[in-house]
Amino acid sequence: MTPSEPAAAAPGRPRRSRTAWGALVPVVALAAGLLFATSSQTAQGSDLRAGDVTELRALLAERNGSIAEQETQLAALEAQIQALTDQAATRDGAVAAAAATAEEGELSAGLVALTGRGVEITLDDAPRRPDGGLPVGARPDDVVIHQSDVQAVVNAVWAAGADGVAIMDQRLIATSAVRCVGNVLLLQGRTYSPPFVVTAIGDAAAIRAQLAASPQVAVFEQAVEAYGLGFAVRERADVVLPAYAGSLDMDFATPSEG
Repeated sequence: MTPSEPAAAAPGRPRRSRTAWGALVPVVALAAGLLFATSSQTAQGSDLRAGDVTELRALLAERNGSIAEQETQLAALEAQIQALTDQAATRDGAVAAAAATAEEGELSAGLVALTGRGVEITLDDAPRRPDGGLPVGARPDDVVIHQSDVQAVVNAVWAAGADGVAIMDQRLIATSAVRCVGNVLLLQGRTYSPPFVVTAIGDAAAIRAQLAASPQVAVFEQAVEAYGLGFAVRERADVVLPAYAGSLDMDFATPSEG
């Protein structure tokens, strides 16, 4: 073949296909340019991949701020109600009797702060390995604290006859519920991340014995040993439990008659 002769097309691969591709190159380049420009305009310096996470964090922060503001308003209203109740009790014997009865039940209802000897129990996720990997045979769910773990510890503490219990300085009462989404604890409208700290006033020896006797806590301790989760029980001479400050309204339960 001489230099002046055209090259023969490869069998089964017509020359016009190369001509078509050559025509598409400018179109593809234009589309890519438009895509980059759109992404730049949308992101405006932010990380598009983290959009959902960023929005969720902002929503949680906004929600926590709103709850804190409402708690302040609630405390002010409760103080006004107490002042009016005390004023009415000085003039009405029935009101005075009702107030005295209510005060007698405040301690068992968790509506007054408590101090005393007890324990501090800490539950934590397993520490990260230097290479970011998981222990052999472990799944991501195996190395985080779950709702069932916290609930097992709280149930054992109550079973030991504790006078009062709190999680992350939030006092628990009979209607309190432990809820987790992933490894985030939801308690009385607030969110908490590990480590989770359970404090209780009561006989430390009895609490330790009940933790050791609980089948649910035993399951958790197996995970502690296998995957390195954090679980520590420490005796404290000066446990302070705040009064319960949440809502006392009941959506389904009603007081029993008599």
